Amino acid sequence: MKSVFEYRNYREYIRDFYESRKRCSAFTWREFAKQAGFSSSGFLKLVCDGKTRLSKVAVEKVLPAMNLSGEQAEYFRLMVSFCDSQQPEVRSSSFEKMMKIAQENRVEFLEAKSFAYFSSWTNPALRELAPIMKGATPLEMGHALVPAISAADARESLELQESLGLLKKDECGNYHQTSEGVSSTREMVSATVVSMQKQYAQLAADALERYTRDYRHISGMTMGLDREAYERLACELDAFRKKVAEIVSNVKSYDRVYRMNLQLFPLSKKVDENEKE
Repeated sequence: MKSVFEYRNYREYIRDFYESRKRCSAFTWREFAKQAGFSSSGFLKLVCDGKTRLSKVAVEKVLPAMNLSGEQAEYFRLMVSFCDSQQPEVRSSSFEKMMKIAQENRVEFLEAKSFAYFSSWTNPALRELAPIMKGATPLEMGHALVPAISAADARESLELQESLGLLKKDECGNYHQTSEGVSSTREMVSATVVSMQKQYAQLAADALERYTRDYRHISGMTMGLDREAYERLACELDAFRKKVAEIVSNVKSYDRVYRMNLQLFPLSKKVDENEKE
């Protein structure tokens, strides 16, 4: 079977390990669980089916049963953290460490560039800005962003987007957008998108002082909702975002890059009707 470094989902690795052993012997889920020291014969199958998770203690039990040690074992631990953690920062950190270990073991991490693209707000911003700054240097483009970034950071972003096929440079050295998208797994995107959303939220907060009302539109309202009303509003926001995309698609020439955030979030805990003071 493939090296553990080629996996991004620990459940897939466990299942492939089981299937590999089963092809060569009368290996069963019961035997697998017994070797790992689990009392429940179907525990590992439930893990693979996504019906339960591996605790830290369970991880240490299953590692020797799959003959994983050293960097292989550490990579597997990181996979569990990446797949199961509810904290975006932990998932992102685990994914970065997985990339480092895989690359040190000469295993190509195809998602590395996509991960880098989704890690910073400057990448999609430069993708929109570069095509309208004909003949500009990375320094000029970097300084055109608000807040500004260095020439080195701008150059790194541009080179990354060229390698991903998101930007293409013509014979005159000018950049053009392509119709290519960023290839990535759902798990990888979810590990980075929260980080980028936090960056955009901070930029929105900074815009309150950075721009006058002639150049920004930030408003909101505080309301009481039940679940049904929330779902209806969420659908309206999705429909509005699609309408915005339609309007933007008809823009033939633009002179500035904007970011629009659609935000709807709780400001309180859910109050139980039967809860007593």
